Amino acid sequence: MDRHPQQIKRERQDKKRRAKNIDNLSRMRTHIKTFLASSSKSDAEKIYSTTIKVIDKAVSKNLIHKNNGSRKKSLITRHLNSLN
Repeated sequence: MDRHPQQIKRERQDKKRRAKNIDNLSRMRTHIKTFLASSSKSDAEKIYSTTIKVIDKAVSKNLIHKNNGSRKKSLITRHLNSLN
């Protein structure tokens, strides 16, 4: 079976993209997890804006669906509002 140069290049590009996507998804999950683990309102407010940015970036790069991003933002906002 022939291996065309274009096919080899495409596979190489796909591996790079997949690694980048996995890194970005992992970063998003980590931000959300650390935010939800915070118990004081002052700590949560510091992390809140960066977590929202990370989620918005994931949505804009089509890593997650926009409704999924909205649901995650709603979850962390509810957590922030529930803290005293």
